[in-house]
Amino acid sequence: MRIDIISVLPELMESPFQTSILKRAMEKGLAEVHFHNIRDWSTSKHRKVDDEPYGGGAGMIMTVEPLDLCISELKSQRDYDEIIYLTPEGETLNQRIANTLSIKKNLIFLCGHYKGVDQRVRDLHITKEISIGDYVLTGGELAACVLADSVIRLLPGVLNDEQSALTDSFQDNLLSPPIYTRPETYKGLSVPKILLSGNTSAIEDWLHDEAVRVTKERRPDLLE
Repeated sequence: MRIDIISVLPELMESPFQTSILKRAMEKGLAEVHFHNIRDWSTSKHRKVDDEPYGGGAGMIMTVEPLDLCISELKSQRDYDEIIYLTPEGETLNQRIANTLSIKKNLIFLCGHYKGVDQRVRDLHITKEISIGDYVLTGGELAACVLADSVIRLLPGVLNDEQSALTDSFQDNLLSPPIYTRPETYKGLSVPKILLSGNTSAIEDWLHDEAVRVTKERRPDLLE
């Protein structure tokens, strides 16, 4: 999988991809992530990429030309399955979206900034808009990192145990059940006996029932 991330602050995103699972995914050749500074496509003397909104109002808008030039150049080099704009107005990211994107080959993430992008960028290029929650960040860079992480970790071979991703919260519209490891007893709190029984069928039933219980308590909307 290849992900191209377009931003005015690409340096803000470099660190998450230099450690842990994301780094290993790229070292294995399972994923590649490329950052593009929008200012490199600015035709302004001072590499300006924003301007005041028509009609007045507070804040600045990312201008259409450098974004169009950048995306058009990338599209001339390969076919993209999705061109995604990270914006608070987008569809809220969930596991279903991550699963769907994980089987794609080429993706572009456009990070919003300032008050957003000129609508014509969306009209010309954007195929999907995604939000990571009902709140506003300084820009879409951190959201792009969240989206990339949620997708890349699902690629076959990225996790040491591929079954691990299949049992994550939300994969079956359930939150994860309680989990335990050694020691068996700690400060008077013991691991449920069923998990020590070795009865695989009974353990699976218990885990499912606990997942349902936790989901009912914390996210009943998932069961609707």
